[in-house]
Amino acid sequence: MSTRLGVIPVILSLMLTLGSVGSPQTPVKGGTLVYGRGADSVGLDPSVVTDGESFRVTRNVYESLLEYKRTSTEVVAGLAERWEASPDLLRWKFMLRRQVKFHDGTPFNAEAVVFNFERWMFESHPQHKGVFEYWKSMFGGFPGFVSAVKAVDDSTVQFTLEKPMAPFLANLAMPMFGIASPTAIQKYGDDYFKNPVGTGPFRFREWRKDDRIVLERNPDYWGEKALLDRVIFRSIVDNSARLLELQAGGIDLMEFLHPDDIPTVKNDPNLQLLLRPSMNVGYLWWNVEKQPFGKLEVRRAIAHALNKRAIVEKLFGGIGIPAKNMLPPSLWGYNDAVADYEYDPAKARDDLAKAGLPNGFKTKLWAMPNPRPYMPQPTKIAEAIQADLKAVGIEAEIVTIDWATYLSKTREGEQDLYMLGWTGDNGDPDNFLYWFFGQKETRSRYFNPRAAELTGKAQAIAAQGERAQLYREAQVVLKEDAANVPIAHTTPPLAVKKTVKGYVPHATGGEKLDTVWIEKK
Repeated sequence: MSTRLGVIPVILSLMLTLGSVGSPQTPVKGGTLVYGRGADSVGLDPSVVTDGESFRVTRNVYESLLEYKRTSTEVVAGLAERWEASPDLLRWKFMLRRQVKFHDGTPFNAEAVVFNFERWMFESHPQHKGVFEYWKSMFGGFPGFVSAVKAVDDSTVQFTLEKPMAPFLANLAMPMFGIASPTAIQKYGDDYFKNPVGTGPFRFREWRKDDRIVLERNPDYWGEKALLDRVIFRSIVDNSARLLELQAGGIDLMEFLHPDDIPTVKNDPNLQLLLRPSMNVGYLWWNVEKQPFGKLEVRRAIAHALNKRAIVEKLFGGIGIPAKNMLPPSLWGYNDAVADYEYDPAKARDDLAKAGLPNGFKTKLWAMPNPRPYMPQPTKIAEAIQADLKAVGIEAEIVTIDWATYLSKTREGEQDLYMLGWTGDNGDPDNFLYWFFGQKETRSRYFNPRAAELTGKAQAIAAQGERAQLYREAQVVLKEDAANVPIAHTTPPLAVKKTVKGYVPHATGGEKLDTVWIEKK
């Protein structure tokens, strides 16, 4: 008996050994993802920032009432697991997930949701500190579309709208409206932007300014736990330096690949090239409060002066197409019938003469310091624009400052000509056309009453076909008025190690990283 029992462990050991040889082992999912990007975040309070680098981080720390699918902008459940609307679409109830906690251990509930929305809505709220630009633009501030938010019970929130709002659900899903811990906001006050506390799959660990932001897996997450142990967002401004870091193993994934380096990535057996779906626009604009940009003839002169096709062909490396509208062609409501201003230096000089500026004028061209999805080589693009303008008599001095200051100063209206762009947040044309043309408080200070009327009307109509027609009309109005110069729409390239698994680029410019993991050899 003892002899037979003594043989059993040996047999089991042999069986386990043979099994491991004959069948593949299940990979261990985890690791640290080092994400290389072109600039640091401006802040980590999503309600008061507007830059993509901030949202790249915050969408992993916070969650909104609703979310988008991982491969589209279709709205799905988030912190609210169900919702319902009244027949007139003026009252919405959201049934919240239970047993959810913020990273500081405090409960997520209806009162926390109300606190966040009232903080964004009311200037009199004690924690309404900073510029809540997204709330004002997407919901009209207060009074705006939302007249009241109240807690029906601990797990139900009701919104009352002043009038129907077509993109209401799509807007709620935006990462800008991530729900923050009221306790943390009150605790950190003015420093909350660098001490973020949400409910997401990752929690904040460390921020070394202009170097790195570190997140770690949230072990108490209410849903499926993140596969990665940690995510490190590293700021490496230069595109080429970022690629060298990737090849050397210092990072695992990089945004803003230099177009000229795309063949290098394709030919590297350790790397893979991924393209983010196109939902963006890069543009040249002006502050119409600075002379002479308030004159229509000057704006048309600049539009005729730029050889956009040459700029895109030479400096976008095959990832861009020339733009003629601010709305990307990938979105419904795009008006392909709009005729762009053709490249014609002679017409540009004629327009300047009509504006009383036959000898041109001097100005400053503000150029972004860092590559962006819609501007892969901002310095070279600025130099190309500068050369085109000079050819028609416009002397433009290039100005470059750090990214956070650039955004701040252009928001304050200190710029003359400036380069920027936009990546869509929710897949709705409202996010492009109303954001830029439905309100007066924009960087350009440009306002066309007819465009504002059309985009505002489209917000309050439920039928997509009617909305699309209004957006198409608005694009004609804006083109005739030379509102600005859209330059390009792109499919931004990413270079990624082949050991990175489960990463799917999202059209909104950032994604949750909870399903990503690192394959260990």
